[in-house]
Amino acid sequence: MQIQENSVVQFHYTLSENGTELESSRKGSPLLYLHGHNQMFPKVEAELTGKTVGDKVQVTLAPADAYGELLTDAIESVQVKHLSGAKKWKPGMIAWLRTEQGERQVTVVKVGMFKAEVDTNHPLAGKTVSFDLEVIKIREATADEIAHGHAHGEGGHNH
Repeated sequence: MQIQENSVVQFHYTLSENGTELESSRKGSPLLYLHGHNQMFPKVEAELTGKTVGDKVQVTLAPADAYGELLTDAIESVQVKHLSGAKKWKPGMIAWLRTEQGERQVTVVKVGMFKAEVDTNHPLAGKTVSFDLEVIKIREATADEIAHGHAHGEGGHNH
């Protein structure tokens, strides 16, 4: 079976920048996604289209195609109580910021007693990154998965 729209794809990945590994699924479980439903970077999804089990793909993405360009005006002052991920914050730490649109990853720049200055750029903004992918399994999506817009099961969403 080839990867096409409404395929559920299970894959391993390694993310790197300038040859330095940043993260990988290889020591754990592969990930699962529903192809054609905007769950991957568009250029990664395009490279996976038509691939079969066992295929390996390497994709390098410019900042605009990955985590975005680095914005110089992305420093915001927020209440410390809205940060999660640690009990005590220090500059340079990555935090999750609770917003009305959901959680987003930020970098702590400066910390006070009640407020913190955070950089709202994604930690990989402005960086060219590479993904090494290996297709592990492919199957047709169920009607529920298509209706929900995401894959269900191990490595996907369970509900």
